[in-house]
Amino acid sequence: MIPKLVRLSRNAPKDRHKAWDTYWAGITATGPGGEVLWDSGSDHEFLGYKDSLQRYLDPALPVVDTGCGHGGFTRELAGIFPRVIGVDVSRHAIARARAESAGSSAAFEARDMTAEDAGAALAQSIGAGDDGANVFIRGVLHVLDPGHQRALVENLWDLAGRRGTVFMAETNFQGNPVEYVSHLGATTRGIPAPLELAIRGLPMPGHFGPEERERVFPASAWELLEDGHVAIETNPATGVPGQDRVPGYYAVVRPLR
Repeated sequence: MIPKLVRLSRNAPKDRHKAWDTYWAGITATGPGGEVLWDSGSDHEFLGYKDSLQRYLDPALPVVDTGCGHGGFTRELAGIFPRVIGVDVSRHAIARARAESAGSSAAFEARDMTAEDAGAALAQSIGAGDDGANVFIRGVLHVLDPGHQRALVENLWDLAGRRGTVFMAETNFQGNPVEYVSHLGATTRGIPAPLELAIRGLPMPGHFGPEERERVFPASAWELLEDGHVAIETNPATGVPGQDRVPGYYAVVRPLR
């Protein structure tokens, strides 16, 4: 399995921005039976977050879906919050999100949230003011290296302002890359198409759990309001029970001002 993974991933763009934009430029179908690995096409996972989101996120503030991809979760958020903005580093992802969001109140913007001062610039762009904005982030931190994680969190601090809250949900699979892809249905005989597409074009993901959250959202700067285990749902590509769910971690945090 390892030699096959190496062969598949060797031509993936080294530049993170290029990798994600190239990936989204090649996507022709989303949802069940589509090409996006982490898109289950169902609202089941989101409904598991709904109570926490409504309990902690101030509905008077905008909600920013950071790393929104094609906007599936952004549209779900727009169903329960008055103003929702999806942002993604890939312009092709944003173009697809807009195309798939006809009739939704969600807005979208291409922006690298790891760039210097990106949080303050976005807060100004959406008119968040000193009160700030809420943040929803799902499946982003675990694909960033520690330096970019820290840069993202610094921007989230600026974006959250005085009243904003951050909700995060991340994969937290405790195993090596071979065990991870095997969990998602890869065998020596074949690899599900959405998984193979991600391996070919994107950086190998890590995991993000309580230890990683404590490191990048330190208790000296962030208040932990709630956390726990979740199942991150993926494209049901194999039909094998359990292979479309990855062990995950969620947390709700708020800046200490």
